[in-house]
Amino acid sequence: MKTFLVLIASIFITSQVTCQEFTEQVKSFISVDTTIVAITNVTIIDGSGNDIKKNQTIIIKNKNIGNIGDSKSIEIPEIALTIDGTNKTIIPGLVMLHEHLFYTKFFEDWFSVGQMSFTFPRLYLAGGVTTMRTAGSIQPQSDLNVKKWIIEGKMTGPKMDVTSPFIEREGAPIAELGFIENTEEVGEIVNFWADRGVTSFKLYNRITKEDMALCVKEAHKRGLKVTGHLCSITYEEASNIGIDNLEHGFMASSDFNEDKSVDVCDPFEMRKSLTDEPVDSPKINNLIDLLIKNGTAITTTPNVFEPWTNRELIPGGGEDAVAPQVLEDVKNIYDKLTNKDSLHLVRFNKNLVWLKRFYDKGGKLVAGTDPTGAGRTVAGYANQRTIEILAEAGFPLKDVIKICTLNGATYLEQQNTIGTIEKGKLADLILIDGDLQTDIKNIRNMEIVFKEGVGYDSKKMFESVKGKVGLN
Repeated sequence: MKTFLVLIASIFITSQVTCQEFTEQVKSFISVDTTIVAITNVTIIDGSGNDIKKNQTIIIKNKNIGNIGDSKSIEIPEIALTIDGTNKTIIPGLVMLHEHLFYTKFFEDWFSVGQMSFTFPRLYLAGGVTTMRTAGSIQPQSDLNVKKWIIEGKMTGPKMDVTSPFIEREGAPIAELGFIENTEEVGEIVNFWADRGVTSFKLYNRITKEDMALCVKEAHKRGLKVTGHLCSITYEEASNIGIDNLEHGFMASSDFNEDKSVDVCDPFEMRKSLTDEPVDSPKINNLIDLLIKNGTAITTTPNVFEPWTNRELIPGGGEDAVAPQVLEDVKNIYDKLTNKDSLHLVRFNKNLVWLKRFYDKGGKLVAGTDPTGAGRTVAGYANQRTIEILAEAGFPLKDVIKICTLNGATYLEQQNTIGTIEKGKLADLILIDGDLQTDIKNIRNMEIVFKEGVGYDSKKMFESVKGKVGLN
């Protein structure tokens, strides 16, 4: 009788799937949905910054990591679905902090963006992003709906932290931005959107120090954070006001413009000052020290600033994802700027040097992509390319993975459940075909992206939206 009951229990456990319910459309991308999975003989980069370990076995039980250890010694449950990880690598699911559910669109001489509610969530997950923050929204109500439907198993995508609409004063003629006329509106925006579920706030190019101070005050009252893509306010000023996060590395820093007027954005002078600033100047070193002292995090978004000459049209290899008519516009810009971007390359490389200095000295460095700019930054592909760029810039591989996983989780205050491969944490994992140590471009060979123990077929998700980015 005892043997019979054990057999019945084993059959039940083997056939059991996770308690999450999914629509048929979402199920079509799921390749693993069993309660116990063992991935054997695999290389693990655990996201903590610790040494890379080879010949490891990881056990997934329901939503969590059940056990990890040397493949020679770890016990694999008989009922486990076993995946051979020989010549493969596992890293934590990416936690990226400058993402959007919109993408660049052009009309004549107008710059615009369009909501990508369907293609981008799927592409993010395909590219290994299991948790993301939208660093600014143009349709926050759409972003909140997408977040809800993903949780309910109705859409395919990562877990999302949704940021407010851009808080900005009128300047650049971008129709999708809302513009405030006075500081009092900032407090209204913070409380209105906090009541509706956003988890952070985004300040933009032309706000004033008074606007920022009120935003930080009201957001911090509610335990929420503020980030900014700045220009009118310097990094030093913002950090001293108490902003939590600065976007785009040092590429949006106006601190080096000696003739800068208070609360005024001059993007041309800002770029010139970045180009001219010596890479080892006292100003940059003092700024780095200040940001570290104040605990101000920096998000690097190297993909959106990648130069044109001798580079991919869509960095990360996503040309097929973009609708042909949209790709034609992107290529026209690419062709015009190729071999004319030498100063851009100077700023791009200098920024990476400064970011590594900031990180090496103990700065809080996180990563994202920002799928805007000249249309070359596409969700999913850009996230993989970001890892390549950081490795190419000289960051050790184990630190690259940490920046794109644990550091993001820590900023979101979710480090106890995600961000590293540890027993008991959620099974947010990426199984990659190949060794990242021998070739960082193997990051593009993602096979299965596990989100809370459910494995999604990366290639199938990428294939499903080919030719659709820019449409929806």
